[in-house]
Amino acid sequence: MTAFLLTGGGGFVGQWIARRLLERGESVVLAGVSSPESGPRILDERERAAVRWIRTDLRDASDAANLIEAARPDVIIHLAAVAFPPAADRDPAAAYDVNTLGIVRLLGPVVERRRAGTLDPVVVVIGSAYQYGAHDAADMPLAETAEQRPSTPYSASKAAQEIAALQFFRADGLRVICARPFNHSGPGHAPHYLLPSLVRRILDVGARGAGVVTVGNETIRDYLHVRDVADAYLALAERGRPGEAYNVASGRGLSVRELAADVLLQAGVHADISTEPALVRSVDLPVLVGSAAKLRQDTGWAPRLTHADIIDDLLRSAHAATD
Repeated sequence: MTAFLLTGGGGFVGQWIARRLLERGESVVLAGVSSPESGPRILDERERAAVRWIRTDLRDASDAANLIEAARPDVIIHLAAVAFPPAADRDPAAAYDVNTLGIVRLLGPVVERRRAGTLDPVVVVIGSAYQYGAHDAADMPLAETAEQRPSTPYSASKAAQEIAALQFFRADGLRVICARPFNHSGPGHAPHYLLPSLVRRILDVGARGAGVVTVGNETIRDYLHVRDVADAYLALAERGRPGEAYNVASGRGLSVRELAADVLLQAGVHADISTEPALVRSVDLPVLVGSAAKLRQDTGWAPRLTHADIIDDLLRSAHAATD
């Protein structure tokens, strides 16, 4: 049995990874400031009872050290973050404290134990595709060799996280693997993110029997189902190469308008789609699509689900919540 530690484990992706690990019979420790009970309800009561929860705030170095001592992990998947870009924009200092300094506080005690010969975990550090910043549409899909041009507090703090994590690999031999996931969604995703928001608003239009669905920027993004993302992180933990960074992506771009049209179709709702100037954000990247060729080559991972599956699962979840 392998001992897994998931920081940010009470959140959206962390709970989906935990479910996969429990299916495999692994030992799972979830850590963070939000527990599975207070976060999205993804794990059921039996699953929550099967994992160990350790409340940890990675802004506190003693919390990080105590976590490593208590968990003694074989694998760490580091998800803890200020993950909502507008929240990072509102408080950049908090974003850097959690997203960048958090990895330093977490890996410091890991290195100490590695030097003592008592611990040598694989560490999968979850960054973001937004680290790439703006690139021409002709450059898509982006490979890992593309220049990183972070342009927001969120993306810059994630790029800095990766630099700090890989420094531990170069200086101390810690088995660090970095992931750069592109957009992903699925059941349990917070309602302020694009796809859950579209589903909720379109169902509201359907309930009223008339209306217009408004969207903001006509951006193009690469979407994966959260279940495929969870599988990608586990594949990296098992077969990724330490010291490397990997895109987690589908390789296909979809515009916001295309997504809205597909939600309307799958929900059976008839409505017009309109651009709302108040929803337009000047900092949004026009297009962001990734290549996962490196991930596929090194681990054999490939997505099994499509954006239509994401929409279908979100619709099922929304209907179940109102029943």
